[in-house]
Amino acid sequence: MHLRVPRPRSLAGQLFAMQAVLIAVVVAGYALFTYVSDRQQAQEAAGRQARSVALAIADSPSVLEAIRTPDPTARLQPYAVRVMRDTDVDFVTIMDPEGIRWTHPDPRQIGHPFRGHIERAQRGETFTETYTGTLGPSVRAVTPVEDTGRVVGLVSAGIKVEEISKRAQEQLTALLGVAAGALLLGAVGTYVVNARLRRHTHGMNADELSRMHDYHQAALHAVREGLLMLDGQYRVALINDGGRELLGVTGDVVGTSVADLGLPAQLTGALLASEPRVDEVHLAADRVLVVNTSPVSGGEHRGTVVTLRDVTELQSLTGELNSERGFSRALRSQAHEAANRLHTVVSLIELGREAEAVDFATAELELAQALTDQVVAAVGEPVLAALLLGKTAQANERGVELVVSQDSRLDDGLLPPSLPARDLVTILGNLVDNAVDAAQDGVPSRVTVSAYTGAAPGGGPELVLRVSDTGAGVDPAHADLVFQRGYSTKPAGEGGRGLGLALVRQAVRRHGGTLTVAEAEGGGARFEARLPLSDTGPRRAPSDAGDRAPAPDALTGGAIPGGEA
Repeated sequence: MHLRVPRPRSLAGQLFAMQAVLIAVVVAGYALFTYVSDRQQAQEAAGRQARSVALAIADSPSVLEAIRTPDPTARLQPYAVRVMRDTDVDFVTIMDPEGIRWTHPDPRQIGHPFRGHIERAQRGETFTETYTGTLGPSVRAVTPVEDTGRVVGLVSAGIKVEEISKRAQEQLTALLGVAAGALLLGAVGTYVVNARLRRHTHGMNADELSRMHDYHQAALHAVREGLLMLDGQYRVALINDGGRELLGVTGDVVGTSVADLGLPAQLTGALLASEPRVDEVHLAADRVLVVNTSPVSGGEHRGTVVTLRDVTELQSLTGELNSERGFSRALRSQAHEAANRLHTVVSLIELGREAEAVDFATAELELAQALTDQVVAAVGEPVLAALLLGKTAQANERGVELVVSQDSRLDDGLLPPSLPARDLVTILGNLVDNAVDAAQDGVPSRVTVSAYTGAAPGGGPELVLRVSDTGAGVDPAHADLVFQRGYSTKPAGEGGRGLGLALVRQAVRRHGGTLTVAEAEGGGARFEARLPLSDTGPRRAPSDAGDRAPAPDALTGGAIPGGEA
């Protein structure tokens, strides 16, 4: 046999029970206080009524005239009965100065001494007291009847305590009805409030809510992804450690509007959007983020849940993978061409034309070696040299000539550790890809690459990477959009649209450099990246770099990440 341990009452149930008991105690206490107060007031009212009746009788000329007669009872007894009926008092007793009754509700008591205190009245004073007489406990008033300053009689009028209690009980009955109504109304209101609370707490008790809060806090700080919760006015209601790191915000931002966080415009627009966003790629200051937003369900707009994933490394690796795929395609193409040339050499030998075969093979080797020598002589940095050789092969496959300018000079070992090869591949690789895409439509189809070191305007060495093409150039109307994420001149449906130049701008700014675009000599576009070579670690460019409209001679990238020109 299993004993079932009762589940603790829910928080809403506990509050309902507590509020119901509190209301009952308050109403009962008020009822008791009101009853005692009303009883006291009823006694005071009865005393005032008895005093008024006694004074009215004592001041009546007919009473004084009856006292002067030999038999006062004959005239005063009917008068007293009449006054009792008209004034709603329980007794009226008129007596001589010694307290012998002339009148009484019970005629058998006439002629007997008055039961009560009369000394003060005999001295000419009117007073009120509670005394138990022949009719039981009563609140009575005693006053003298005076004739030319002499006390010639006494008058007492009173109301029985039993009658006073009956009046108080009638008031108590009405009070209890009101109290019951108040208790019922309070119980209904408490039930309605607690039913709403029960819906909001899902019927959980205080311990369960406390445990849920602890789990919530632990999970919030344990999750590495960014989590951001916005209220109905798009203010930050909650943000975890990962969200602060990915968005680059510091301090207490709870209650701050998303528009005031200083985020890039397109990322801010995604967070302020009313419709859900699914796996959208956005650029923060120095990160590539995948953003998902989901509105909180329930009628009106209650808020938005935002998740952020850092795919900076993944995006960089994806770019490297795409480059490797391009190299692989170029190698396959070159292998195909090498096979054709080899077949040509073999065929010449089979035809007995050995001299022509040697000349043909030697010319091909010299051409390939000249290209390699040209690139390596200009760019001694191994990563950049390999990148340019691969990009040259890719460009040739697409009918574009890629040349390294004669002013290029970049020796091996010159780049500091603060400028990793991966970032150089991102910058130069995307600039070359962008230029090759643009040069395909030009005549001649050529891309020129320059890479050299020089002195920065503010002092200190810097690396200059310049890529020019013979394409259509940058439309001045689109100059402020060229670096925005999502902007592209590629046809819709092609992969990687609008992200290449945005990644270039992000990498350049991460190292404190500048990125500009201008018209190339002879037409086309010229992109130029300048990166400081001081070995002080990555730096962030000024926040307003590229945020203003570009000048006609050197169009700078916008603050919002962008894509291909």
